[in-house]
Amino acid sequence: MKIGLVQLAIEWENPAANMAKVNELVSKLNQKLDLLIFPELSLTGFTMNSKHFAEEIDGTCTQFFMDLAKRIKTNIFCGLIERDGNDFYNSLVHFDENGLLMARYRKIHPFSFAGEDENYTASNELVVTEIDHKKIGLTICYDLRFPELYRLYAKKGIDVLINIANWPTPRIEHWRTLLKARAIENQCFMIGVNRTGTDPKHIYNGYSGVYNPLGKELLSVENEEGIFAVEININQVNETRKSLPFLKDMKLI
Repeated sequence: MKIGLVQLAIEWENPAANMAKVNELVSKLNQKLDLLIFPELSLTGFTMNSKHFAEEIDGTCTQFFMDLAKRIKTNIFCGLIERDGNDFYNSLVHFDENGLLMARYRKIHPFSFAGEDENYTASNELVVTEIDHKKIGLTICYDLRFPELYRLYAKKGIDVLINIANWPTPRIEHWRTLLKARAIENQCFMIGVNRTGTDPKHIYNGYSGVYNPLGKELLSVENEEGIFAVEININQVNETRKSLPFLKDMKLI
């Protein structure tokens, strides 16, 4: 599976500018990818102004990613602010290569330290999506600090775990360490896609990365904006779990 990590310097609360930036980056792609992954809240940044930017399925930002998936014939995972009645969700959405909505994960752990829990509704639902019959577990940013969530995904037999984030520079070593730990303990590929640039409160240096089921770093990109491709061999997941059958010994989950 060939995956593109979109490390984006997101313009603060400016969807139009970010759409233009994404189009420019995509126009430079010179290879076919199976999956393109964007950071958390891909077109707004980590805004608490959820009511203003929230959309239903016919919204501008949602339609942009649907159309992009169809145009480049690639699965897309992106971060959107989703409205559902009176609730607002920080969501990770999967569109297939035909632009069809395949899965929608709503963040389980809003970042209360920044007041996210006051502006977004918390979900309690794990979401597993598939590409070519490969199982992918979805998470967002602060979720990474809660290993029990990833253990529950492991029990579902996932092949790949994904986390999209706006994770600031002062705590970036936590990000890198936790991504590697989630890969090792769950014996699967762990992919983290973070942003670069700045917002009114934070500086971001990316460090989007990919780790294999043994925790080996396959890709890590600091500061640079762009689309970074990596190819993963999903067969390594079963090979690792057969040779080191640690997951079978889980007792408490």
